[in-house]
Amino acid sequence: MADETHPTPSDLQSEIEAAWSEYVARFRAEEDFIAAQAQQVVMATTLDRFVRLIDYVYNWSRRSSIWPLTFGLACCAIEMISTAAGRFDISRFGAELFRPSPRQADLMIVSGTVTKKMVPIIVRLWNQMPEPKYCMAMGACATGGGPFKEGYNVVSGIDEFLPVDIYVPGCPPTPQALLHGLVTLQRKIDAQSVRDARWFRRGPAEEVAVPVLGADLIDVRRWAPAGGATGELVATPAGLTASDGEPPADRMSAATDLLARPAAASSRSDSSDTDRPVSPGDESSLDGGVG
Repeated sequence: MADETHPTPSDLQSEIEAAWSEYVARFRAEEDFIAAQAQQVVMATTLDRFVRLIDYVYNWSRRSSIWPLTFGLACCAIEMISTAAGRFDISRFGAELFRPSPRQADLMIVSGTVTKKMVPIIVRLWNQMPEPKYCMAMGACATGGGPFKEGYNVVSGIDEFLPVDIYVPGCPPTPQALLHGLVTLQRKIDAQSVRDARWFRRGPAEEVAVPVLGADLIDVRRWAPAGGATGELVATPAGLTASDGEPPADRMSAATDLLARPAAASSRSDSSDTDRPVSPGDESSLDGGVG
């Protein structure tokens, strides 16, 4: 004998059939009910489907027409050039149109050793590229310094200054590796949506502060003037946002002024002329002060 508090499977089946029959009957008899149900489904899914359709077409057009910047630094650039030749044929992926102007390119391939002298130029070219734009670090040097990492004039990776999207390892990478990096970038583009794209946000786009090259390379995002009369620089956390309400432009000008100042004379009594830093245009001081 079944417990009265727990319905049997046959009872559940009859309730389900009755509810379904009532639902079907309302669909057949009530046009307003049908219209209301259809409107709820359409409103819940139409916008998402429309956005997905836009994403598909928009991303397909961008991934199939990537225009790299005609830009090379060292031996990795030779491999990049050979990738565009007939043997590997980068045009299969729609990326054969290397543009001579950064304002017409959307992919920067940093191929080669990144020296401190070249970083300001690279950052300036990056800022001149319109959105959407991507950066690819090609080779061990652009990724982390490579065999020249301990060099006094080499930067340990371009990602210290630019947002890198794809890393292509190797020293130098083969053309096949560069094509694999390009395919990986295409997959990343396919996964993007117009809803969270940074180039569709309100307000002006933030540019990367161009480093200042002087006695050494100064990243103005990491340094700010201390506010003293001497113009001393103090370290601040990295980031584009200025500290203490000071815009990055002021920090850049302060760093430029500091590097342009002549070196102060040493206050040590036993200092000789060879200890004094040589200022520009004063190379003749290298010949004296030895004996």
